[in-house]
Amino acid sequence: MKQEAPTRAVALTYDGLHAPVVSATGASELAEEILRIAREHEVPIYENAELVDILARLELGDEIPELLYRAIAEIIAFVYMLKGKAPAGFGQKKTVAIPALEHKPNERK
Repeated sequence: MKQEAPTRAVALTYDGLHAPVVSATGASELAEEILRIAREHEVPIYENAELVDILARLELGDEIPELLYRAIAEIIAFVYMLKGKAPAGFGQKKTVAIPALEHKPNERK
């Protein structure tokens, strides 16, 4: 009979200003509790064993390593989309002032 690998979970906190930080990590019963709390608060759960293995090596409060920025950013963007949210200023048209050049027909350049 094949025994299942222990469940592991890592929770990240992202404030929108700094790199995401590890806010909870655990295996077995603690991992199940992290997942239970996430479900209870309707926090989306992303399953990726390889990513969890890497993140589980970090300490509580550690920022994710720069090497993972893109992978985590894609997950965060997907979660924002699922919740119908967008980062502040996302999608807003920016107005850029372009100074007008005054041209006088009889003036030489």
